[in-house]
Amino acid sequence: MRDALNATGRTIFYSICEWGVDDPALWAGELGNSWRTTDDINDSWASMTMIADLNDKWAAYAGPGGWNDPDMLEVGNGGMTYQEYRSHFSIWALMKAPLLIGCDVRNMTAETLEIVTNKEVIAVNQDPLGVQGRKVYVSGTDDCLQVWAGPLTGHRIAVVLWNRCSKAATITAAWGALGLESSTSVSVRDLWKHEDVVTDAVASFRARMDAHSCEMYIFTPQTVSHSEV
Repeated sequence: MRDALNATGRTIFYSICEWGVDDPALWAGELGNSWRTTDDINDSWASMTMIADLNDKWAAYAGPGGWNDPDMLEVGNGGMTYQEYRSHFSIWALMKAPLLIGCDVRNMTAETLEIVTNKEVIAVNQDPLGVQGRKVYVSGTDDCLQVWAGPLTGHRIAVVLWNRCSKAATITAAWGALGLESSTSVSVRDLWKHEDVVTDAVASFRARMDAHSCEMYIFTPQTVSHSEV
């Protein structure tokens, strides 16, 4: 099929699906442009979180031209809350997954439209560096307090603080988990609020969030001036 598509002379995105049965991340990059890493998703918190974890396993095998595909987005289908859907979209974007809208686009609510058209979150997904973000730190009961992160162009870092616990909690992203020196000063932009929230965070950053919700940021390390060296 790859050879037949290439023979057309057209630019075609070839999406492979064998539901992750034979670990396609290990071999499908020579054949197509994306490959399903998991069984089908369904519109539930349990399914979405399980699939995120399964897809995370294969992060090192994704990159420009070939992507891990944890299945379509369920955002807007009604089985999860607004906060759960926002987490779903954030993590799929961070993982550089194909963002395939899986709801009826003729009848999207304003909340669904807000989620799937967030240009700053989509920009993380489409960042030219093409490195899949991954789970970098966990804490709490059953590891339900999580930090996911991945590098972007311009030495920036996309960071998702994800509360998978059943109650509100504070999650801290320490610089060490992000590959930063603890003394590095970082500006923090909130991609859901569309605003810069901190200009000079050092060593760590924390935020409190409701159960099953997340916050998504871009961390930009600040260069040290010569007078400070």
